Amino acid sequence: MRAALATRVRALVGSGEVDLTRPPGDDGLFGPASPTWRVHGDFSAMMIGGISALLLQMLHPLALAGVWDHSGFRDDRQGRLKRTARFIATTTFGSTERARASIAQVRRIHDRVHGTLPDGTRYDANDPHLLTWVHVAEVDSFLRAYLRYRDPAMSAADQDRYFTETAGIAEALGATDVPRSRAEIDRYLTRIRPELRADHRTREVAAALLAPGDDRATTSAMNLAVAAAIDLLPPWAQALHGRSLPAFARPALRFGANRMGGVLRWALKA
Repeated sequence: MRAALATRVRALVGSGEVDLTRPPGDDGLFGPASPTWRVHGDFSAMMIGGISALLLQMLHPLALAGVWDHSGFRDDRQGRLKRTARFIATTTFGSTERARASIAQVRRIHDRVHGTLPDGTRYDANDPHLLTWVHVAEVDSFLRAYLRYRDPAMSAADQDRYFTETAGIAEALGATDVPRSRAEIDRYLTRIRPELRADHRTREVAAALLAPGDDRATTSAMNLAVAAAIDLLPPWAQALHGRSLPAFARPALRFGANRMGGVLRWALKA
């Protein structure tokens, strides 16, 4: 039963397709003692945080445009999630060579992602400002999910180390002025909020992302992860999306998500 569940879980994000072997003496970009390994190593928190990150990222019209114009989000939700999961797994746990190759591959993809918003504003996936936003939305969501569903006692120093470590990935992708601490992340989010908004395109992409899947065996778990991801969003982001949970429902949801995390850790022997 454990092996069958582990196989299904890994197939969900394609983690079984990633070669994470490392030559002797090569700890990759971070290493086993790093906060990044701890945070990115918890499957359920990363699943919840990853969905929440995508919902947060799409609130920036330039980030949304890249998805709208250059991805098959309507028909390939699973593929998008898998590609993101594989990139994170490779850059976190893979060899230094494979991590750098994965970053180079993403940069080549970004070279093709550019265009114009309906109002005439140009966007480019290589825009350092946009890359910083995508990164911050991602790592902030990952860490908040980890604190809520795995280790609420993680020290402030280790949280800052996590942001410092992962900033290197963002900079390798072309981001600039990347926040490197909890305080810097919070200030950044305050500064960027006037740039964020939601419209009919945001709602369509969000609906495609959150739509129930066809696999009945994983639908319940995904529904729980989606609800937990929405609950993880900052209140202002929930308001922009027009999605929130009533206060009375949150304790039961968080209890359920914690139970799901325990089952997944058992299955994956984490």
